[in-house]
Amino acid sequence: MITEEKKEEKSLNFIEEIVEADLQAGKYTQIITRFPPEPNGYLHIGHASSICLNFGLTKKFPGYTNLRFDDTNPVTEDTEYVESIKNDIRWMGFEWENELYASDYFDTLYEYAVELINKGLAYVDDSTSEEIALLKGTPTEPGKDSIYRSRSVEENLALFEQMKNGGFPDGSRTLRAKIDMAHINMLMRDPILYRIKHAHHHRTGNKWCIYPMYDFAHGQSDSIETVTHSICTLEFVPHRELYDWIIEKLGIYPSHQYEFARRNLNYTVTSKRKLLQLVQEKHVNGWDDPRMPTISGLRRRGYTPESIRDFCERIGVARRENMIDVGLLEFCVREDLNKKALRRMVVLDPLKVIITNFPEGVTEMCHSENNPEDVATGNREVPFSREIYIEKEDFMETPSKKYFRLAPGKMVRLKSAYIIQCDDFVKDENGEIKEVHCSYIENSKSGHDTTGINVKGTLHWVSVPHAQEVEVRLYDRLFSVEDPSSEEGDFKDYINPNSLEIITGYAEPALNEAKEGESFQFLRKGYFAKDPDSTAEKLVFNRTVTLRDNWAKAGN
Repeated sequence: MITEEKKEEKSLNFIEEIVEADLQAGKYTQIITRFPPEPNGYLHIGHASSICLNFGLTKKFPGYTNLRFDDTNPVTEDTEYVESIKNDIRWMGFEWENELYASDYFDTLYEYAVELINKGLAYVDDSTSEEIALLKGTPTEPGKDSIYRSRSVEENLALFEQMKNGGFPDGSRTLRAKIDMAHINMLMRDPILYRIKHAHHHRTGNKWCIYPMYDFAHGQSDSIETVTHSICTLEFVPHRELYDWIIEKLGIYPSHQYEFARRNLNYTVTSKRKLLQLVQEKHVNGWDDPRMPTISGLRRRGYTPESIRDFCERIGVARRENMIDVGLLEFCVREDLNKKALRRMVVLDPLKVIITNFPEGVTEMCHSENNPEDVATGNREVPFSREIYIEKEDFMETPSKKYFRLAPGKMVRLKSAYIIQCDDFVKDENGEIKEVHCSYIENSKSGHDTTGINVKGTLHWVSVPHAQEVEVRLYDRLFSVEDPSSEEGDFKDYINPNSLEIITGYAEPALNEAKEGESFQFLRKGYFAKDPDSTAEKLVFNRTVTLRDNWAKAGN
């Protein structure tokens, strides 16, 4: 009999099933996973899935996760990226057991390479990269042996040592595995294990001028750390054969690689190369620009770690790649912020309203709930006066039948304040509505209304003499097409010209108390977070997301 409790249990994904089976079979008493980013850029939403998977496994099952930086290419790496990666992982809510670097193992990896040479399984090749590519063959035609493939063990050892000691220029020689130039898997056709790069390394300085290729450093680093489940994305499926071959030939701990499908997000790009282009060519304002799909960009925009973890949980772990609608990510942050964001009134497109029967120079305090979803957040005071701002869209000179906001002769309620009635309005020389004259209904104050009047519309508002000017940055999709990478021409041709609009809004005074990064619901407008650009003189808020999915509604 299946209990209700069992019904509600979430089924395991295929990686979790593998881990559970391994533990039940006694293959391991604990599991060890690793998250292995290259420190050559900031982490993005795709990395978030990998973080949640690797760290999530060792939260669910006994074991731990290492953070290991794959720092084998000194030309593109920087300590700025190292620190940003660590900050992002911690912000996501995870902590690693050990902070490690592939460069920690450079001496060991060099000795492994020497061992392969001694076993006749690696050789130094003087061919250029073009010559190596020509000899590689095609998927239907076998490759051809390099003329240097038959070098003796002694000659290879001497040349490899000279490579290490700086005896040759960049690109002049490589160390290759000696496998099979007719192998059906082209990655097994004598792959390059080491290349020469006279470049300063962010951790080892100038000690090395030869650096291991990813395929040589990856599996051996896993083995050194006794990683039980080395989890990669699907593009590494063809690499698994080489991963296993090197471990087997060296006779070291047999870590095993498993692959899952990467999830692509529409209306953006997650290639680090393309993200770097956007930054370097100043199409965005840095890696943490709120339009970027980087974790730091999402954080600055106002996304919460809970919403990103929820998103990763919802998209799951699968064996086949597919495109995920960014609308799901937006749904997750709406769900989270609805529960925790404090409510504030901010007018983004102001129209002045004069309440003619309210005394001049008088301020009356109204009380408004901070979050109706969380009564523990209590109420705040909001000043009310004779002159207020409402949104221009909340007044219509000639209203349609289903327009329930302010119009000549119509009544609306001001949120947490009074019912007002429109008596008149004034236009400027261009025929635009300049201000609206209203009267308030006595005894209609929210919480103390004894009038019995029912109105269908409720408007947010801000008292003019108490209004705090704020800069509001309205962010939208970075690209105007679903998959910019698959379109003709340069992907940057499809950048959405309306991805950022900067306006000046007017906020109630309580917003002055906002802390950097704190999120709010601007009533009827969306969720917004205080930006680090804010100063004592100028508050800056980023729109995280609208209250509803306006993009889907618009039919884009």
